[in-house]
Amino acid sequence: MLTEERQQAILSLLNEKNIIKTRELMSSLDVSESTIRRDLQEMEAEGILRRVHGGAKRTIKLEAELDMTEKSAKNLHEKNLIGAYAASLVTEGEFIYLDAGTTTYEMLPFLKDKKIHVVTNSVQHASVGIDLGLQITMIGGTIRNTTKAAVSHQAIEQIKMCYFDKAFMGANGVHDEYGYTTVDAEEAAIKKVAMHQAQHVFVLADGTKIDKVNFSKIGNIEEALLITDSLQEDQKERLQNKTTIKEVLK
Repeated sequence: MLTEERQQAILSLLNEKNIIKTRELMSSLDVSESTIRRDLQEMEAEGILRRVHGGAKRTIKLEAELDMTEKSAKNLHEKNLIGAYAASLVTEGEFIYLDAGTTTYEMLPFLKDKKIHVVTNSVQHASVGIDLGLQITMIGGTIRNTTKAAVSHQAIEQIKMCYFDKAFMGANGVHDEYGYTTVDAEEAAIKKVAMHQAQHVFVLADGTKIDKVNFSKIGNIEEALLITDSLQEDQKERLQNKTTIKEVLK
């Protein structure tokens, strides 16, 4: 087996398992320990993986944030399916928290005229929700231009005064080891508090967010039920070990 083929095989195994032992690689590829160590050294130098004691671990690349216009144009069909399913979980008389984000935004048309109370930190969500006949409470604070979401200590304190039947959250990244993440630390703080104040928490994330990691952690995978579109088998296996998943198939 050529070096490039062997290293591609190592990368494929890492994509499946996240962490793999040197002896597993030796057995799977039928090569010596020195060959595997040399491959791992080269791949680490290229930033493909990180060597750990007795094996190797995938390198995580932090994702950059898109603005709302860019986000809205991506994966519309998948987001619509996710939004429709999430909205079906809302029953009459409930108090829900609707997080800022393009996937949670897709819930709104399916909530039209429901007798529920929606609390949100999103200017866009609040405006559309009012037009749809929903009872809306808008959390105040400094508005981020990229997401049109209220952040800051003021917003956090307002959310702490509320309790929700359900919270529907967005996330920029979903990873079995690193959890739910987002780009901005202030938004992460808002999301954490909202999740803590809800009896049931759902994270809405299309398949492009899976295995992605961003700068600021929102919470661990097990802290919410994940609603997404169809997953790869290895992704499903890793995530199902830690939380409940609802796949909204395309």
